[in-house]
Amino acid sequence: MVGAAASSQLSRWVSLTPTDTPEKPPLHPQDTHTHSNPPSPPSPKNENVFSLAWSADGTQLAGACGNGHVIFAHVVEQRWEWRSFEITLTKRRTMQVRNVVNDAGDVLEFRDRVIKASLAHGHLVVTTSLQCYIYSATNWNTPLIFDLKEGTVSLIVQAEKHFLLVDGTGVYVFSYEGRLISTPRFPGMRTDILNAQSVSLSNDTIAIRDKSDEKVIFLFDALTGKALGDGKPLTHKMEVVEIALDQCGPSSDRKIAVIDKNRDLYLTAVRRLYREHNICKIGTTVHTMAWNDSANILCGIQDTQFTVWHYPSAVFTDKDLLPKTLYMKDASEFSRAPHILNYVGTQVTVRRGDGSLVYSSVSPYPALLHEYSASSRWEDALRLCRFAKDQSLWACLAGMAMANRELTTAEVAYAAIGEVDKVQYINSIKDLPSKESSVAHMLLFSGHVQEAEATLLQAGLVYQTIQVHINLYNWDRALELAVKHKTHVDTVLAYRLKFLQDFSKKETNKRFMQYADGVEVDWEKIQAKVEMELVKEREKAATTSVRSSLASRR
Repeated sequence: MVGAAASSQLSRWVSLTPTDTPEKPPLHPQDTHTHSNPPSPPSPKNENVFSLAWSADGTQLAGACGNGHVIFAHVVEQRWEWRSFEITLTKRRTMQVRNVVNDAGDVLEFRDRVIKASLAHGHLVVTTSLQCYIYSATNWNTPLIFDLKEGTVSLIVQAEKHFLLVDGTGVYVFSYEGRLISTPRFPGMRTDILNAQSVSLSNDTIAIRDKSDEKVIFLFDALTGKALGDGKPLTHKMEVVEIALDQCGPSSDRKIAVIDKNRDLYLTAVRRLYREHNICKIGTTVHTMAWNDSANILCGIQDTQFTVWHYPSAVFTDKDLLPKTLYMKDASEFSRAPHILNYVGTQVTVRRGDGSLVYSSVSPYPALLHEYSASSRWEDALRLCRFAKDQSLWACLAGMAMANRELTTAEVAYAAIGEVDKVQYINSIKDLPSKESSVAHMLLFSGHVQEAEATLLQAGLVYQTIQVHINLYNWDRALELAVKHKTHVDTVLAYRLKFLQDFSKKETNKRFMQYADGVEVDWEKIQAKVEMELVKEREKAATTSVRSSLASRR
């Protein structure tokens, strides 16, 4: 039983109105514009409340009292924050806007009661029971208004260029000018159960987790509403709990972070550059996460630690770098069951289990480093790392430079974090005679063996492809390529024989035994053939360089 004490406590955060009003009830503050100080609505008398029920949109509450009266409550004092703006729902149809920098304020009035609102990326989106209002942070006086088909908007998700609405009939993407952009759909989609953890939006992509099979994530083009690629969804090996798309960079580099049922955090590319999604684990025991709004930096609460992945994409370039790019601190201040609301600029907003908000600040340097990398300002990036003297920044720069094939910067960054072996490998890449070989070995550096092989074969560098597999001890593939292209079979057999002799082993591979009987191994001939291959590659690279130079002059 909910008594009068509970009703009194409830009235602190909702506006209560009983049904037993007199013949001439006092004016409700939301229903008048003539009183400068309108009277407050009456509070329920000391009667027991026997039953409570929420409305479908979660903005109204009805209570049945012991004296036969019914009270209705409306949620007020909700707050939204973005950078210097703070917006408060003061009444059912009124919002107060405050700029904390200059203490400027505005009052926003609506024709109907507010159901949902969202503030991000310089825009406030408000939905009432009939209309949608779009405000710009630079102008609070003239909103853009359009009518809604249904007044049951249950979710608003914003990106930099557009926003997404979910109601009882579908999912809609609108521009901030109020123009309908797309309506993504998939078989069996249930909009009534979509929430902020199962829907994510970026400038070019929409991600929606399937409720019927929670391992499946549908990916759509935000501008057309069509499924990405071949139309097949992303399928994870475990049920997915939360998804989030990064917000910055070109669409070809778009990444999605996934928390599964085991609370493991994974990262994968949205656009399939190769046959399958390369899903990499970047964290364990992750309860909640959020991307930064202006840089592809990810934060999350990992077990008892607040963790920031300054460059999560390092897992695709050099997995060894990822642990060195993390910032971690104790998360005990967030109490139990915290949830990250947003990560804007250098501030992370967390809602604790008791409903209170906690703010945490992070370093501004990683975001600045992302900005320098995106604009290819590598000298500025080096200066920043030297100034900050932070090992995690150097690790981020190393990964960013390798991802952008900026070998000179990568060499300096790896040297700063003491990765001598990788510095030597980068030097060897710089000495390669052709661009194709350099690209292939950078792919090898990131562990993409098949892509490196395809790059070399496409350039006609068969020997270099065979040598790559010899260096990786992929003997069967090396011999297969040699036999297929009818060249350097003796080279493969020679290196195989040397490998067995070094480890005092005998040949047991039947295929190698078969070719060893009919092929003579002569190291002098092999060395001569290798030198000839390298000369051909240098000449081809020089010819290509001259042609490109002449073409640029024309």
